[in-house]
Amino acid sequence: MSARFGKLAWLWLSVLVIVLDQASKHYVEANFHLYQKVEVIPDYFAWTLAYNTGAAFSFLADHSGWQRWLFAVIAIGVSAVLVVWLKRLKPGESWLAVALALVLGGALGNLYDRVVLGHVVDFILVHWQNRWYFPAFNIADSAITVGAVMLALDMFRSSKTREMAND
Repeated sequence: MSARFGKLAWLWLSVLVIVLDQASKHYVEANFHLYQKVEVIPDYFAWTLAYNTGAAFSFLADHSGWQRWLFAVIAIGVSAVLVVWLKRLKPGESWLAVALALVLGGALGNLYDRVVLGHVVDFILVHWQNRWYFPAFNIADSAITVGAVMLALDMFRSSKTREMAND
């Protein structure tokens, strides 16, 4: 693809994340009751159906509903920035393109839930012997997390490269 389009070809990864995220959420909603828990790895990992009206870790979930639209606007803004960023990437920046595409796909997957359903569907539950529970999450959340970690690693890699060039 020409330099004019940067790394927009990586949008296929964003679409894949959205498709996998939405398909998994539809499956879980069709086959589980709210808060039903099915142990996959006893004492560590389970499937469950939960709804989140807030942001990460249910932040602001207990508010009256205004947060739905705030988070939707934020997701739209961030998504636009990510698409522009992808377009401006240079040929050698594939790692960064993958990271941005993962974050974009995750943001749009959860945006769909938030706007259409009024809540985000979560279903992956990590816990330890019923004593400790990590908040339920979904494939979109996982893509955002992996993409963010890749972005952080890219920052460190880029700063190391600059340090070596300055020596």
